[in-house]
Amino acid sequence: MVHNKFIFHPLTVRYSVFMLGLAVMGFGIAMMIEANVGVAPWDTLHIGLQKTFGLTIGMWSQIMGACIIIASYIIGKIKPTVGMFLNMIFFGLFIDLFMWLKWVPIGETILERVVLFAAGLLIYTFGTGMYISPRLGAGPRDSFMLALHERMGWGIGKVRIGIECTVTLFGFLLGGPVSVGTVVTALAIGPLIKQFIPLWDRMMAKPYGKAPVTNLAE
Repeated sequence: MVHNKFIFHPLTVRYSVFMLGLAVMGFGIAMMIEANVGVAPWDTLHIGLQKTFGLTIGMWSQIMGACIIIASYIIGKIKPTVGMFLNMIFFGLFIDLFMWLKWVPIGETILERVVLFAAGLLIYTFGTGMYISPRLGAGPRDSFMLALHERMGWGIGKVRIGIECTVTLFGFLLGGPVSVGTVVTALAIGPLIKQFIPLWDRMMAKPYGKAPVTNLAE
């Protein structure tokens, strides 16, 4: 009885959904990378850093996450949360794990690669809705966006576009992939996440609670 209470305790469920969301996001990113038609702006930077300095894509995701957590605190006094640290550590681990396991098929034709990319984008945004819905804290990159929003007074949309354009440029200069998929991701990721967040909000609302939070997809 006590065991079941622990398993289905609201906080246990929320952390489980949060971690599963990170895993789903990592798998989606691995699919987009293997599709080789362009990746999300931050992944362009991570891949560029990998090509230039070594290490793995996931490790660079973790390193950049740590730097961003520090920058968010300096710029916007946003204090790190447990969820933020879990995001920083495990998102990178999941990316490397799925790349290492080689579960993602390799597209031979351009059509197969486009389908793989599209599926990866949908899976990634679906997982993003999962990780946001438990309300355990925004990830490092979302926190950095909020820090700039509060410090500069700019709209969330403008800040997001500015950050993504900047990291894409640096990633490209370091040898990261920039292609049609990068543009598609930049344009589609926000609207797709906005579709999945309400879905997961409804699933988590009862009996696990729901707390209001800034819509990071706007």
